[in-house]
Amino acid sequence: MTVLPDDGLELAAEFPDVTHEQWQRLVAGVLRRAGKDVEGDAAEEALTTALEDGLRTRPLYTARDTAPEPGLPGFAPFVRGSRAEGNTVAGWDVRQRHTAADGAAVLADLENGVTSLWLAVGEAGIPVPSLAGVLEGVYLDLAPVVLDAGRDTEAAARELLRLYAERGVAKDAARGNLGADPLGHEARTGQAYDTAPVADLARLCAGDYPGLRALTVDALPYHEAGGSAAQELGCSLATGVAYLRELTEAGLSVEQACGQLEFRYAATADQFLTVAKLRAARRLWARVAEVSGAPAAGAQVQHAVTSPVMMTRRDPWVNMLRTTIATLAAGVGGAGSVTVLPFDHALGLPDAFARRIARNTATILVEESHLTRVVDPAGGSWYVERLTDELAQAGWEFFQEIERAGGQAAALRSGTIRERLAATWSVRAAKLAERREPITGVSEFPHLAEKPLVREPAPEPPSGGLPVVRRDEAYEALRARSDAHLAATGSRPRIYLAALGPAAAHTARLTFASNLFQAGGIEPVTEGSFADSGATEACLCSSDALYEEQAETVAAELKSQGASHVSLAGRPGSYAGVDAYVFAGCDAVAVLSAALDRMGVS
Repeated sequence: MTVLPDDGLELAAEFPDVTHEQWQRLVAGVLRRAGKDVEGDAAEEALTTALEDGLRTRPLYTARDTAPEPGLPGFAPFVRGSRAEGNTVAGWDVRQRHTAADGAAVLADLENGVTSLWLAVGEAGIPVPSLAGVLEGVYLDLAPVVLDAGRDTEAAARELLRLYAERGVAKDAARGNLGADPLGHEARTGQAYDTAPVADLARLCAGDYPGLRALTVDALPYHEAGGSAAQELGCSLATGVAYLRELTEAGLSVEQACGQLEFRYAATADQFLTVAKLRAARRLWARVAEVSGAPAAGAQVQHAVTSPVMMTRRDPWVNMLRTTIATLAAGVGGAGSVTVLPFDHALGLPDAFARRIARNTATILVEESHLTRVVDPAGGSWYVERLTDELAQAGWEFFQEIERAGGQAAALRSGTIRERLAATWSVRAAKLAERREPITGVSEFPHLAEKPLVREPAPEPPSGGLPVVRRDEAYEALRARSDAHLAATGSRPRIYLAALGPAAAHTARLTFASNLFQAGGIEPVTEGSFADSGATEACLCSSDALYEEQAETVAAELKSQGASHVSLAGRPGSYAGVDAYVFAGCDAVAVLSAALDRMGVS
């Protein structure tokens, strides 16, 4: 809100209002100088970015970009926050994940900023009998515990409840979530488990443990299978509705059933999309609660986890930047609990340094950047409000599609969800292969000489259901082939970069080609002659003008010296002796895989 001075002076009063059409004409003028002759809406469209789910981000948002009234924090439809005070009182809940029976690591986290624990228990984590030891020294009335135990949920939950009783924790002081998620487990493993004990746990929590929830609606399996933000929302809604039906059939009221659910979403480095997704999720769940007859119970409890899909194994230090942006987005989006995955998450069990960086990421954002001092800081932004609305519409449409297929369980078992997520990932994988979605340290600016980090193996996660994808998987496969070649022969596969003309002419494309080939584990050689390079292939790098003069001659010379294949960095042409062209937007994975094949790198 802008407060005017007492004299009513407005600093912009003497400037004429600018219309949208005037802005478009200015945009058209700039684009015309760049070689694009477009006018009006077409000029604006030229600067529009396509997102998944058919959404588009325009270059300018104004008051004419209307969206439904988001309401107030703590009131339906809860777009601006599930609680009126948001996270302003004590910041968000810093929830750290542990998959190994390491009580010392648990205590170190709690002593240094972590406020709740997320424990993987059972066959994919901490053995149920070891739970007491892992929680030794933990004040269970102060530190909420969230379980993730799959088939072992009932045993793990009963053991946790036994510990509460044994250690004198009052039933109304217990906080956390028993973590039952039958459909999430089925999504990960392809196997269902009996839901009758889940209903029993929910009735127990609803009656005796007001601070404990029994079920988690985990959307991570769909995110990790390559799903879009709207698909993640749709699957979470369908799962939540399935649980509401089961719990009410078991005797709970709709209000009680809603109170047993916590929703878990991925937070990615696309900060605005993450903010909008969390806000849209609250709006959608409020609608579900409303039509279920319990509008006051529609305040969604959210747990955001930094995306495992975006974590890379090469140059893992960049993961610190990714998780920082994702954590910021989760906090701004209003998540009540946030888990920051350690930067070495993709490599195995995190070490003490990685865990410290993870928890300090949240601490700095809350205590030094003061992100939680304002409730819903993104609220009122024309862009964020419009994106929230569009994402909510797309998520609701996918939810309705799942319901038409018979609900979440039926859609999982029929393969409907698998097919839809696979189609989404296929489109994104093409963008990754073409480097239209760059991965710093992997597809862009790779460092072949980096010393790999080695970590103890983590417990094998549940598998057998939906696939688990990573952004770096195609490039990781290429780098693994190069590593194997290095181990077997003592050197990496090489390519000679033939720079034509002065530095001003060749530097840009030389740098481009060097980055491209290193992304596949191929070492570029830029010094000396081809004969001395140890390479079997070459790539020409220069300007279009010099290619016209020298490309065919140099290509012939390189082949006479033994080059089996000559590429050219630049737009495809028809130069004699040039076998392939590499350029911005080419399928880098296909180019690099073919090069490794020709070099005999298996």
